[in-house]
Amino acid sequence: MTFQETEKVELKSIVQEDIKKEILAFANCNGGTVYVGVSDHGEILGLEDIDASTLQISNMVRDSIKPDITMFIHYEALEYEGKSIIAIHIQRGINRPYYLSKKGLRPEGVYVRQGYSSVPASDTAIRQMIKESDGDSFEEMRSINQALSFDALKQEFKTRKIPFAQAQMQSLHLQSVDKLYTNLGLLLSDQCPYSIKVAVFEGNTQNIFKDRREFSGSLMQQLHDVYDYIDLHNQVHASFDKLLRIDNRDYPEVAVREVLLNSLVHRDYAFHAATLISIYPDHMEFVTLGGLPTGLELADIKLGISVCRNPHLANIFYRLQLIEAYGTGIKKIMDSYFGKWKQPSIICSNNAFKIVLPNTNAGQIVKEDSVIYSVTPYSVASSSTLPSAEEQILQVLSRQKDITRKEVQELLEVSQSTAGRILKTMVDRGQIIKLGGSLTTRYRAVQ
Repeated sequence: MTFQETEKVELKSIVQEDIKKEILAFANCNGGTVYVGVSDHGEILGLEDIDASTLQISNMVRDSIKPDITMFIHYEALEYEGKSIIAIHIQRGINRPYYLSKKGLRPEGVYVRQGYSSVPASDTAIRQMIKESDGDSFEEMRSINQALSFDALKQEFKTRKIPFAQAQMQSLHLQSVDKLYTNLGLLLSDQCPYSIKVAVFEGNTQNIFKDRREFSGSLMQQLHDVYDYIDLHNQVHASFDKLLRIDNRDYPEVAVREVLLNSLVHRDYAFHAATLISIYPDHMEFVTLGGLPTGLELADIKLGISVCRNPHLANIFYRLQLIEAYGTGIKKIMDSYFGKWKQPSIICSNNAFKIVLPNTNAGQIVKEDSVIYSVTPYSVASSSTLPSAEEQILQVLSRQKDITRKEVQELLEVSQSTAGRILKTMVDRGQIIKLGGSLTTRYRAVQ
């Protein structure tokens, strides 16, 4: 028999670490055979101890290659010219891509056969193999990144007093049965590569930015951070009915919460562009990637029909009591605007979904006795006429030494939690410093 390297034959003179790459490449492609004890030129060199060499290769394969590939490998001892060699027959695996456990599902850990050589696979090739093996469900596909942590998710479960351990990792589909992290695990990990971009504009066009942020990390972290940021810009306006003061938020908190949750749960994560939130003086827009599921129309969504694009993600949000089991989100959004002068709108394309929330305090026509006038959107006013929350706090600190959270709450006419978030943001930005203990906390301007 003449030995020669081909697309399906690899020759190795001795047992060495590189054999793992050859086995990987054949298993990830169309199978092949590795002959050990034969030089690159086809010369039969032989091996001194066939049994020991076979055991060494078998142990390397078992310990270094994921997922388990042993069922697709057959070892055969052969005699040629009075010398012993090993034939390693590799079939195409069904759980591709196979990879070196120390390298992970990255090009440096995944090999494919290209001509007569084994080479690192491209990211595109890795994703294609995952799709072919795991199906079209994005959530259940194996994550390319397997170095994941879950600090934010663990804290959320802890806050809700719900168990979260290894058993839950698999029952919630964060890991597959072979303990590999799925794309769902990636979304909820601290290494989540998807983000939300939020921009605040001066007018009703995108010509002038007042502020813009990008929020990343676990979807749980993004949920809290983005809501808090929107809450800072969700101003309270007061009106009076005789002696009774009535506070009105620009945007119903229920609507903001439901739209934000909707943008996370129903997003199509096969696209890598960020979710966009735009805040204008008279409205707020949420643009999420992923159009309506096949077969549904916009009218169906408004009726409360829900076909979840990410059911396992929705299940986790449900367990954490963030959403309800049925499609009530759109109804809650619409109900929160009941009796308001303007209603939310929904715009849908083939690949995107936009919800527009009108500012209930902007541009409203008010009748008082025989006078009719229009309420001017708060953000159209100049900063000198209507200073921001931070500016109001700094103005007070220019007149007095320090300020408490309660004083900020009364100054801005906001809730306790909102006042705390504003102060924390200012501390993080280096505008003010925090002094004292938990019961005597005060804030002072940075000199």
